[in-house]
Amino acid sequence: MRYHNAELVLAYGTSSAYDGAPMIQANCRARFTAADFDFVVRTLARSKNEHVSLVDLLADSESRDFILDSPRLVDAILSQAGHLRISSQFYFYVLARHVLRDAGITDRKLCDYVGSLLEKFSRVTFLQAPNHSGEEHSRQYISDMLIALSRATPEEAFLLRAYVGNYSLFISGIFHENTQQRSLRGAPNLAFYEQVGRRSYHLLSSHATARRCELNDVYAELADRFHDVRIALNELSDRLLHLDEDEAPSLLP
Repeated sequence: MRYHNAELVLAYGTSSAYDGAPMIQANCRARFTAADFDFVVRTLARSKNEHVSLVDLLADSESRDFILDSPRLVDAILSQAGHLRISSQFYFYVLARHVLRDAGITDRKLCDYVGSLLEKFSRVTFLQAPNHSGEEHSRQYISDMLIALSRATPEEAFLLRAYVGNYSLFISGIFHENTQQRSLRGAPNLAFYEQVGRRSYHLLSSHATARRCELNDVYAELADRFHDVRIALNELSDRLLHLDEDEAPSLLP
């Protein structure tokens, strides 16, 4: 992945963790659109009979999950990047699922969560060029969020910790090269984000809210396999993903 102005914004402050930003759920697949399913059928069906069969199979959740693992969908997404008529949740789920499976991470719910994370954090409002004090700002940004935990309400603390974990995974996964370069000038390095992210997910996994939202298993696996997920996202960023404005895929809202 090449970087121009694409860098995670560091200026929203700690309130962005729980003020107007909904909690990320493992729900990409639940939000697929008719256009997404049309893309699947047009990509995979080689005859009229296959077209009808695929439409029927996509109505079944287990069959649909199996169909979504087809590498032909990844190839089609990459070859048609400038002319796609699919939703962002479909785009990020298929690509995240692809690299995570290659890394030996097969849990679809976890892939769904990572897809949702990428979708939310990759929106243009989250991607802006840093100011000249970016290295110090990034360090202060994480520090402020961690300090805020001590005075947050229980609900705020849960959302804030989830944001810290998600932020750490996104910036060390998608912007790993930029993070490494900035660490040479004093900004947090990849090991820092791994440590903070792993601990955040570990603490979230035993939280009552996580159990209520059925995310405790996702958080537990992210804590256990943070490094593996990060490396998979490095691969996604390097080979498949384009977030710069001039290379961004054309996705439906």
